[in-house]
Amino acid sequence: MYWKKKTHEQVKEYIFKALDHNLDYRGDRPILGIPGTYLDTTEFYPDAPFLKDAPFMSAMVRNPNHIGVHTLSEESVLEVFEGTQKIEKELIKLVSEEIFNGDSGKQDGYVATGGTEANIQAMWIYRNYFRKSMGARIGEIGLVYSQDSHYSMPKGANILNLHNIIVEVDQETREIRKDSLDQKVKEALKDGIKYFIVIANLSTTMFGSVDDIDMLGDYFSNLNVDFKIHVDAAYGGFIYPFTNTTSRFTFQNPYMNSITVDGHKMLQTPYGTGLFLIRKGYFDYVKTEEAQYIPGKDYTISGSRSGANAISMWMILQIHGSEGWKYKMETLCDKTERICKKLDRMGVEYFRNQYLNIIAIKAKYMSMELANKYYLVADSYEFEPKWFKIVVMPHVKPGTIDAFLMDLDSEVRGRK
Repeated sequence: MYWKKKTHEQVKEYIFKALDHNLDYRGDRPILGIPGTYLDTTEFYPDAPFLKDAPFMSAMVRNPNHIGVHTLSEESVLEVFEGTQKIEKELIKLVSEEIFNGDSGKQDGYVATGGTEANIQAMWIYRNYFRKSMGARIGEIGLVYSQDSHYSMPKGANILNLHNIIVEVDQETREIRKDSLDQKVKEALKDGIKYFIVIANLSTTMFGSVDDIDMLGDYFSNLNVDFKIHVDAAYGGFIYPFTNTTSRFTFQNPYMNSITVDGHKMLQTPYGTGLFLIRKGYFDYVKTEEAQYIPGKDYTISGSRSGANAISMWMILQIHGSEGWKYKMETLCDKTERICKKLDRMGVEYFRNQYLNIIAIKAKYMSMELANKYYLVADSYEFEPKWFKIVVMPHVKPGTIDAFLMDLDSEVRGRK
């Protein structure tokens, strides 16, 4: 896991050079057939002086379209946007090989609109894989995920007509209960489910809990059924590999076939910057043959995508370098650990994975007024909450943490 840090000047020069390799709508080339253009100049000023020092904003104004999957072949890179589409290819290579330890050139991927799309993209690929390769029928494919998983799982199952298999977790450790997994899967087998798309969480949204990918892989292997594991690392993907050097969530683990990673969480990129990564050979199962006018065709749910979003992710990773990013993530975990130690002294019960910056505190220790004062997130807004979540992000100031802990301590003492 290593890539060299670049200076702001190096990043700026690289992005502007890539934009120069794109065709400019405002240039001299006779661009007649592209159904797109630069941003409306009535509101967006292409000649604003600050743009010469703002590569991301310049990319936004130039409006490159990154439709397609550019890691598949050179044919998938559209000449009109060749410069910035190659940056997206470099981004996919960096994340899949340096962060998730993939072999060189053995992963495909694209910048999705976020974790929801990326998770559904994986379900779509595996559903079609089972149908085309195994002869599976709709109604024979199940989606296995824990009760703590993101709501994109039932959403995707609904869209793709997959059978939901929701597994219970231990209420204290948040680990998948093996007895529940065994019971739910065997019930599904009796109901005619033969193929399994399995979701392993690398940080659930509410708790920051991490599923045991090897336990899941071993279970389905021993069951001797056809399955594929997709990792939802929308939250944890840009922190966990840097704080846990023994992470099993890598492409060297044969059980991990694909992964979702969001930039607009830990990476602090604009919303709409999620990553979908998968081993080579699987995108063909969702190839849209009807996209004849697109070089290399299209394989994604979203279709047209903002090239500026890919640029933003590449810029952040390059400006920090691997060592700088590791330090930043470790600093957040150190702050989180200090909060946990103070909660321990108060006798407040909570859940936290030691490699992540999420703390879920049992709701019985605080009032709703206190939770609302500090914008804590509840596990339910329909029923009485059982947990409130703290996320130690870069904007969280030490004074805010101290004030919250003092207020919480006061409430805890009052209850005693």
